[in-house]
Amino acid sequence: MMFTRMFVRLGACLHRLPKRNAQPPALWPPGITRGPCAASRTQHTASHSKSCLWQLREDYFELSVSGLLMRFDYVWLRDHCRSASCYNTKTNQRNLDTATVELGIRPSNIRMDEETLFLTWPDGHVTRFNLAWLVQNSYEGQKQRAVQPRILWNSEIYNEAKVPAISCEGFMTSDEELKQFLKTFLLYGIAFVEDVPPTLEATETVAQRVSLIRETMYGRVWNFTSDFSRGDTAYTKLALDRHTDTSYFQEPCGIQVFHCLRHEGTGGRTLLVDGFHGADKVLKEAPGNFELLSRVPIKHEYIENVGAYHNHMIGVGPVLNVYPWNNELYMIRYNNYDRAVINTVPHDTVQRWYVAHRALTSELRKPENELWVKLKPGKVLFIDNWRVLHGRESFTGLRQLCGCYLTRDDVLNTARSLGLQA
Repeated sequence: MMFTRMFVRLGACLHRLPKRNAQPPALWPPGITRGPCAASRTQHTASHSKSCLWQLREDYFELSVSGLLMRFDYVWLRDHCRSASCYNTKTNQRNLDTATVELGIRPSNIRMDEETLFLTWPDGHVTRFNLAWLVQNSYEGQKQRAVQPRILWNSEIYNEAKVPAISCEGFMTSDEELKQFLKTFLLYGIAFVEDVPPTLEATETVAQRVSLIRETMYGRVWNFTSDFSRGDTAYTKLALDRHTDTSYFQEPCGIQVFHCLRHEGTGGRTLLVDGFHGADKVLKEAPGNFELLSRVPIKHEYIENVGAYHNHMIGVGPVLNVYPWNNELYMIRYNNYDRAVINTVPHDTVQRWYVAHRALTSELRKPENELWVKLKPGKVLFIDNWRVLHGRESFTGLRQLCGCYLTRDDVLNTARSLGLQA
């Protein structure tokens, strides 16, 4: 049955609306009626008014609110009903068994007032949707909305922003200070806590204020000097080029914590580079390179057979990871040390992949994108390992560093619980 095209306008921009008891046109499908609009009875100020259009299509409901055109499948509308019988508002969980919803379901009646869409289903059940909720949760709304707001930076941008560090006392005792810390971390991908006692125990306590600690093959909280008994360049005194950690995990660690407990020597500055800033430059200058790096999966590998340590880790994924609905970058997996044999790319793509990877590498290695920080006792650095690359210059003398990885989900959970978008 083909639905007849219909438009209903709401808000201050409307001048003529159907009368309350107006009958639908003859071609309107049986059982579907038009209800009155609140806008026909109420005068609205400009700040509260909105323009709204809706149409019934054969397979979906079309809704336009303030210029945003959205399309909702009818089964989607039934599945997302928030009535008490379909959704538990205490647990925020669905009560409705989706498998029982007829895939070809159609509403038998639709009406709309100024703020709410009402759908009556063939069994008499009524679903109500706030228009603002539909805008926020539609595919089209999500496509225009960033999952996590950010400030992309190079060294000049970051230094000019004069991002403040948070004192340990305020960080540990005040939720407002914690919120400010997390806001900074989410925007820039790095944040500092100062005046932390230079001990492993104090570092662990500070880390746990933000999230759960993620235990890995390196331990729960690691504390090391240069240690040539481990099969990883990180345990040497050599310089390390920019990279993300644990690229060889199927899910790379989300947050990394560093605290330099002491350094009796020279060198050893920490290098920080905003990988998202570099990737954004590639996207703007060569979109094809960005697309290739976000589509082609490659392997990263860690093999260690030294003394009592026996590990073989493999992680697979593209260098750039994006949300498919809005192309927003959410993770960069970049580590030239641990990139494995490229055997997941067909021969006709390999050369183009190298070109794209070279373009990203060139951007990440530009001096203006390098932020150099000297880690000192008392200053704890938190790094978003899905975004910010880190490295170091070579050093001399005794350098003792401690730190850990944090579970990303719990960091974001803490941020959301404090009212931040994450």
